[in-house]
Amino acid sequence: MAQWEGKSRGTVLGYRIFVFCMRNFGLGSAYFILYFVAFYFCFFAKDSTKSNYYYFHQRLKYSKSKSFSSIYKSYLVFGKTIIDKIAISSGLKTKFTFEHDGGELITDTLKQKKGSILISAHVGNFEIANHFFSELDENTSISLLTTDIEHTTIKKYLESVTNKGNINLIIIKEDLSHIFEINAALARNEIVCITGDRYIEGSKYLIQDLLGEKAKFPSGPFILASRLNVPVLFVYVMKETKTHYHLYSRKSKAKQRDAQALLVEYTESLTWMLKKYPNQWFNYFDFWEETN
Repeated sequence: MAQWEGKSRGTVLGYRIFVFCMRNFGLGSAYFILYFVAFYFCFFAKDSTKSNYYYFHQRLKYSKSKSFSSIYKSYLVFGKTIIDKIAISSGLKTKFTFEHDGGELITDTLKQKKGSILISAHVGNFEIANHFFSELDENTSISLLTTDIEHTTIKKYLESVTNKGNINLIIIKEDLSHIFEINAALARNEIVCITGDRYIEGSKYLIQDLLGEKAKFPSGPFILASRLNVPVLFVYVMKETKTHYHLYSRKSKAKQRDAQALLVEYTESLTWMLKKYPNQWFNYFDFWEETN
């Protein structure tokens, strides 16, 4: 089965086509192309399709026919979230609407002047979260913890057509120097965003049940968040209609320095989100591989 290798599929040409259609013919034209792209991925992205089938059929207990249709819907909505991210970041934010569920938790943590850590997942469209936060507090600054192994040409192209806004990228480094950057960001009362659902082979991990089956989770986000004396929230930004998004925020109650308890809370919140938005989990690899 496929393992996550740290980068996503796609080409610069593909992104250029979507951006051209969106800018010249509107959002609907870019969405229209996706109906064919999603169909293509169902048959030619065999590893991710196989992993996705396991998620729907074995973990969510869908029938075979519903599992196959859900795979197509998942690819479709994933493509739409990418287009939305580009649209919102390139000046089309007014075409979208947003609502908050727990947004006051983020405001309250910022008032404490000690920064905060937000743990999310590869669900919905978390990368547009900064547009929510700017409505809560226009002075909010965000640092996003990420790897630096995505396709460089795609990154450069997207940077040329979008507005980076108030997001600062903190690159995860082998010498752990990114820890100093995280501490500095928290000292400036910034929000540090981390995803907790993508384990890379060979790295340290914690094991916890998700949807009735044990899985590996990267230990770093949970150890780090549990040791720093700052508020920890679980945050998800989910697509509900063509142009409407819903932000969910929940505050962790786990005791400090208890990474496993924090992970348990996280998986509980993620389970709830996956059952509510089953087609919006975009971890296209064998997440529940053998843990022994």
